[in-house]
Amino acid sequence: MAQNAKITIHPEYEIGEISDQLFSAFLEPIGTMVNGTMYNPKHPTADEQGFRTDWIDALKATGLPAVRLPGGNFVSCWQWKDSIGPLSERKGHLDPAWHQYYTNEVGHDEYLQWAEKVGTTPLYTVNLGTGTIQDAMDIIEYTNHEGGTYWSDLRKKNGHEKPYGVKTWYLGNEMDGPWQLGSWEKDPFGYGVRCNETSKAMKWIDESIKTAVCGSSAPFMEHFPEWDEKVLDQCFDTVDYLSVHHYHFAAPGDMKALLGGALYYEDFINNEVAMCDFVAAKHRSPKKMMISFDEFGAMMKPFSPLNPGWGRYNMARTHYKFDPNRTYVRHDPDNMPERPFPGSDMTHLLGMASVQLAFLRHADRVKIGCMTGGLGALAASNHDHVWKAASHYAYMQLIQYAKGTSMVTKVDSETYDMPGYAIDDTSQYTGKEGVNYVDAASAWDKENNRVTVFVINRNEDAEYPLTIDLKGFEGYKPVAHLETFCEEEGAKNSYENDKLIAPADNKSYSYENGVFSNHIKPLSWNVIVFEK
Repeated sequence: MAQNAKITIHPEYEIGEISDQLFSAFLEPIGTMVNGTMYNPKHPTADEQGFRTDWIDALKATGLPAVRLPGGNFVSCWQWKDSIGPLSERKGHLDPAWHQYYTNEVGHDEYLQWAEKVGTTPLYTVNLGTGTIQDAMDIIEYTNHEGGTYWSDLRKKNGHEKPYGVKTWYLGNEMDGPWQLGSWEKDPFGYGVRCNETSKAMKWIDESIKTAVCGSSAPFMEHFPEWDEKVLDQCFDTVDYLSVHHYHFAAPGDMKALLGGALYYEDFINNEVAMCDFVAAKHRSPKKMMISFDEFGAMMKPFSPLNPGWGRYNMARTHYKFDPNRTYVRHDPDNMPERPFPGSDMTHLLGMASVQLAFLRHADRVKIGCMTGGLGALAASNHDHVWKAASHYAYMQLIQYAKGTSMVTKVDSETYDMPGYAIDDTSQYTGKEGVNYVDAASAWDKENNRVTVFVINRNEDAEYPLTIDLKGFEGYKPVAHLETFCEEEGAKNSYENDKLIAPADNKSYSYENGVFSNHIKPLSWNVIVFEK
């Protein structure tokens, strides 16, 4: 058996308040995510708007805090004004971002009304690729103004009497990326000025809103973090969040690299926070710019062949694709192909949860976290059915228990070294030494007298004796050790059996003099709850 792993938490060492929107999701009309999963008028459960109520009901039951919509790369050429009003009068368009036909059957109102039905908070992304400041002003007037103007009265005419009251608005999507339509990659100063003017104009229409400016799409961008600093320097006084994205990949089967990827997320966060504070100092401002990590993922995929020596050209070679044989796709909601998450259910659960724990450890500055594929993680689906993947349970536990204050969580465990590797020509990771096999974060919900410790065992082979030192929390005692673990390689939950991989209550723990003791299994997710 491996050496003892120890976690120490003390009430004097707080990180910061945990935002209600830290464990949210992201929605974009890629493939059949909207046209099939969200919207299918032919489905037996479809409501009067064509929304699948089986999926709505499943998501509503989770208490999903928020969802960023309607994209994504999609929004950088989306003309929202063509998506409102009677269906027969809407204009369909090509979506060059994903090479698909978009009919606008699901339009601006439908996205927001679907969010109302799910009971979740919409976080809205405006088009600052091909869109204008006037478009942004018009959309917030249509969406949030009470009435008495052309746009607000048009909303009423289209069937929604009351304002939607959307409070968080993203000023474009991944605007530093050459893959983005209307990209500002080569003009960070211009994008910063555009965001300053757009945010100012939107807030003068609705002064209750908050806005988010795009930072780097990944820490691999050649211009990171200089691009971000040039942008933020122009709009620091009018925006509220810096929006960043990252997708971490590891080679198939390399669990150490997949789960160690949380450290790269923390590097990214630390660098962006330092950049934000540098700009604040330049502006002589006490303002703390908060981070919205509104697209993220961790998954395994085969690496691409490398093409060393080309330098900056690799980015263009990767993203400026003009293929005369590529055709546009018309997605059929009644003919959905299966699009399962790659790998086993436990691999997906552990990979995504490891990133969410990184956000929890930086809850003082990371206030929004929108998982890409988060809706499917909470409510897996196919053409006919909805069920709970293993990731549903971990996601729900974070929504339920990661409340209140994020606490400094000191971990002492065996370690491993993670060699550097290259995903492709533009995405390359330096190595990491001394990575803890035991990964952990914690939350103190003072209102409910609860301390919750979240623990991942990154080791594929070893079970660890675990102690949690909670001596500083007088009167607290363990009430549950919820353990998610699966011995069957490649196992996945299904509609027929969505409890194949699910939390079990491990009652083998002991608690003496403020110290919790138990064992954590290899590649397991553990939620240990203490109450006063």
